[in-house]
Amino acid sequence: MLKAMLEEAWHAMGANRMRTVLTMLGMVIGVGSVVLMMAIGQGAQYAVAQTISTMGSNLYIVISGSTSAGGLRSGGGGGPTLTVADGEAIAELDGVSNVAPVQQGTQQLVYGPNNWSSTVVGTTPPYLDARAWTIVNGYPFGDSDVRAATRVALIGQTAADNLFGADDPVGKTIRIRQSPFVIIGVLGKKGQNLDGRDQDDTLIIPLTTAQRKVFGNPFPGSVRLIMVQATSAEAMPTVEKSMTALLRQRHRLREGQDNDFFVRNLAAAADSAAETTRVMSVLLGAIASVSLLVGGIGIMNIMLVSVTERTREIGIRMAIGARQRDILAQFLLEALMISVAGCLIGLVLGIAGALLTNAMTDMVIVISGGSVLVAFAVAAGIGIFFGFYPARRAAALDPIEALRHQ
Repeated sequence: MLKAMLEEAWHAMGANRMRTVLTMLGMVIGVGSVVLMMAIGQGAQYAVAQTISTMGSNLYIVISGSTSAGGLRSGGGGGPTLTVADGEAIAELDGVSNVAPVQQGTQQLVYGPNNWSSTVVGTTPPYLDARAWTIVNGYPFGDSDVRAATRVALIGQTAADNLFGADDPVGKTIRIRQSPFVIIGVLGKKGQNLDGRDQDDTLIIPLTTAQRKVFGNPFPGSVRLIMVQATSAEAMPTVEKSMTALLRQRHRLREGQDNDFFVRNLAAAADSAAETTRVMSVLLGAIASVSLLVGGIGIMNIMLVSVTERTREIGIRMAIGARQRDILAQFLLEALMISVAGCLIGLVLGIAGALLTNAMTDMVIVISGGSVLVAFAVAAGIGIFFGFYPARRAAALDPIEALRHQ
């Protein structure tokens, strides 16, 4: 029975090949668009997730703010309001795993005839743990290097490539503002951050060395920012509250007086970026799904035309014993075959388009089996949904009136 119905549906589709192809084209474009847009959206989600994982987890950045004196407030460009001692006090709080004071800026790195402008970060050993930064070659500096203001450095992959090319940087000496620094380690690759800046274009040196030899420090003991890592995501609200209260107490701020520092929750920023890309992915899929809807309307339109053209045929079938459900099933099967055939072609073109986009651009593309199955299921559902009304109309025809139809 099913085989006979399939053969009949195939024959009906072949009788009007051009019309069938044009009807199928709507589903091809719809499914192909959905697969491509979902691949782009999921690729963006994956890229953001990878970037977030390189930032480190459960992080806060405490930034020096404005100072007040005699009723006058200075902007962030005034003297830093945070100190190394503030960082040491924060490290004693419950729920805090790592604290690293940071002084950073852009400097020219020189090695022989090569020079490269890079971000120089002066900090302490816990910075690497807080940022989940690995050493792929060499070794990190320690607390003794910070105390002695040793001229040693850890170099990022981008800076290393531009200064040393294919040579091993470890053990080589570079110059920053005429001061020699020995490269003792190479940092693992991280890629871009959420702002699009290259995290590997960096040089990390001991905090005291940065303050004395590179940036200078007219405010001894002060820093521009402090990086704080909580022990867990659950501990973050408590840590933020305790940290704010501690700094207000240490900075002798009266009740009602504004903070002279800012606390930035990197985890919240990362979650916001992830949610934004998730919404973008859904939006792209929804926009592409409109073409699936148009394809479904095309199927319904063509099936209605087919019912009108084959009214006499339907009457003859009913006259020789075909039941209403047989007619209904026949036309539903034809609509489903057109939809599924268009879906399969659309899947192939969508995947090919995604792979081509990946090959021609730096865009991350993720083709998941789930998105392919969803596109296929939606296309089949559209074929049944939009094919039901024409099929129901065909099944409801009066055999006598159908036989009279010319």
